[in-house]
Amino acid sequence: MCGIVGYVGPRDAVPLLLEGLHRLEYRGYDSAGVAVAVDGGLRVVKTAGRVGDLRKAVPEGTAGATGIAHTRWATHGEPSDRNAHPHVDAASRIAIVHNGVFENSDRLRARLVADNVPLASDTDSEVLAHLVARSSATTLEDAVREALAQVEGTYGVIVMDADRPGELVAARRGSPVVLGVGEQEMLVASDVTALVRFTQQVIYLDDDEIATVTADGYRTSTMDARATTRSPTSIDVASAEYELGDHPDFMYKEMREQPEAVDRCLRGRLDHRFSSARLDGVGLTPQDYQRIRRVKLLGCGSAYYAGQLGAQLIEELARIPADAEPASEFRYRNPVVDPDTLYVAISQSGETLDTLAAVQELKRKGGHVIGVVNAVGSTIARECGHGIFLHAGPEVSVAATKSFTTMAVALAMLALDLGRVRDLSITEGRRLVTGLARLPHQIAQILAGEQEIEAVARKYARAEHMFFVGRVRGWPAAREGAQKLKEISYVHAEAYQASELKHGPLALIDPEMPTVVLVPDDELLAKNTATIEEIKARGGPVIAVTDAELPAGLATDVIRVPKAHDSLAPIALSVPLQLFAYHLAHALGRDVDRPRNLAKSVTVE
Repeated sequence: MCGIVGYVGPRDAVPLLLEGLHRLEYRGYDSAGVAVAVDGGLRVVKTAGRVGDLRKAVPEGTAGATGIAHTRWATHGEPSDRNAHPHVDAASRIAIVHNGVFENSDRLRARLVADNVPLASDTDSEVLAHLVARSSATTLEDAVREALAQVEGTYGVIVMDADRPGELVAARRGSPVVLGVGEQEMLVASDVTALVRFTQQVIYLDDDEIATVTADGYRTSTMDARATTRSPTSIDVASAEYELGDHPDFMYKEMREQPEAVDRCLRGRLDHRFSSARLDGVGLTPQDYQRIRRVKLLGCGSAYYAGQLGAQLIEELARIPADAEPASEFRYRNPVVDPDTLYVAISQSGETLDTLAAVQELKRKGGHVIGVVNAVGSTIARECGHGIFLHAGPEVSVAATKSFTTMAVALAMLALDLGRVRDLSITEGRRLVTGLARLPHQIAQILAGEQEIEAVARKYARAEHMFFVGRVRGWPAAREGAQKLKEISYVHAEAYQASELKHGPLALIDPEMPTVVLVPDDELLAKNTATIEEIKARGGPVIAVTDAELPAGLATDVIRVPKAHDSLAPIALSVPLQLFAYHLAHALGRDVDRPRNLAKSVTVE
C-alpha cells in the first residue's frame, strides 16, 4: 500500500517520478501526486484517481531536477484531491510524502490549529510538513529529525525544501524506505520495484534511520544523530520481470509462472541421497532440530493460510505440535514465548507490518524466529537473519498466487527436514522428495486444463454466496480458495471445515448456495463423499475439486487435478481455486490486479 518515490540529479524529475509511481501501482492506492522544485518554489500536482490521471494533470513543461511523488491508500480522510500527497506547509516551502500512520495526529492537528496554522487536508500526514517548517534547525535533516521526534506511529517519509532544491531527506520507522544509487543521481522509494529501471544498487534503511541524499551521494544516521555506515547492495531483478508481456494482467501472468516458480523454490534443496531437504538458510543443526518442542507459524492473509497448511504438514511428518496464528493478533495477546519453540514468520513482501511487529516482539522476548520470505533484502528477512527465500520472482498482483504456492512448498520442505531428523522413515522421505519434484509438472498440467475450469467458473458467476469446505489437509486450502474468490470477485465466500457444516452452516444450503468441496484421494475420501451427499440432499450445487475418481453424478461439477502425494495434495488442489476465482471475477468485469480497498504490501496496522 502507498508508494513513495523521490529523485535528485541532473535529469528532469517528473518522468522518472511518474514512471516510479507506475511501477508501484500494484500496491493499491486511491490517489496520486507529485511535487518538484521549480524556479525557487514548489510545483505540486495531485489528484484522486490513477497515475494515468496524474500524468494528464501535470502541466506541460513542468520540469525540475528534484522531486517527490506518492500513491496514497486512504487511512485518514476520504480519497480526494485535497487528501492526496504530497502535502505542503502553509508557505508551500516544505513538501512531504508519507507511508504509515501518525497515531497522535489528532493532538498535533489541534495544536497547529490553536497556533492558527491553516490545515488543508483531513490527513494525519500533513502535520509533518508544518512541523518541519516550524523547526528552527539550520539543516533540513535536523528539522526532519526534530519533527519526527514529535510524532508517534509508523512512517516512511521523504521531505523536500524549496530553499534546498538539490536535497531530499528520507526516514523510516515500520514502513520501508530504499535508496537507489545512480550515476550522479539518487533515488528514494518505498519498494525496489520503483528503482529497477534506473539502478541495481540499493540501500535499505533500518528503523529509526534517516538519510540525506543529493545528486553526489548520501549520508545516513540514526534518529539521535549518530552516523551509520551503509554500502549499496546489488538487486538481482530485471526490469522486464515487472512487465506484463503478452498476458492480460499480472494475476494471470503470475498464475502461469507457478511451475517455474516452484521449480526455483525447490532447486538445490531436495536431498535425494538422504531423502530429505537441504535448507542451509535456516541456520539450524540436527541437534537444534531435536530440541524443538513446538512450531508456531505467523502470517497475514494468504501467508497465514499457507502457515496453517505448513502446521498440518509439520505435525503429520515431524510429529511436533504446530499451529498457525494471524501475526496481526499475536503480539497483542501478550504471548508466552518459549525458547524451545521455533517461530516462522511468513510474508511475500517481507514488509508486512503486523508480521514484522510480531518478529520484533519475538526477538525482544528471546524467541528463535526464521523467515519464509520472497523479497530478498526486505525488512523481515533482515530482522530474522535466517530462513527460506521463496525465489518465486516478483509478484505484482494484489492476489497472492505463486507466492502462496511457493510458501506452501517451502513449508513442506521444512516439515520434511524436521521429520527426517526425527521419526520420518527414509522410505517415506523418498516418497515426499519424489512428490515435491513432481509438483512443477503437475501444476503445469492443472494450468493446461484452464478452459474446463473457466467454464465451471462462468457457470457460477451469478452466485451471490459460496461455501468452500475441506477436511484436515484440505481446510487451509479451502480458506485460501474462499479468500481468493472474495478479494478479486467481491462474491461473498466463507470457508468451513467439512465436519462443521452440520453444526450450523448447513442451514444456509439451498439451490442458490454453491459449495466448493476439496476432495483429496486420501484416508478421508469416504468422509468427504458423505459431506457432498449432505449438501446434495438439501439441494445445494457442489463443485468438487479432486484427484480421486468420484462416483458419476456425485457432484454437480468436477474439477480434476493430477494425483499428488497425500501430504502435498492441498498444494495441487489450491491451483485450480486460483483459476476458478480469476475467471469468475473476469466474468463479472472485475479488475483482478487492483481489487477495491486492498493493497499488495500492508504496511499499516
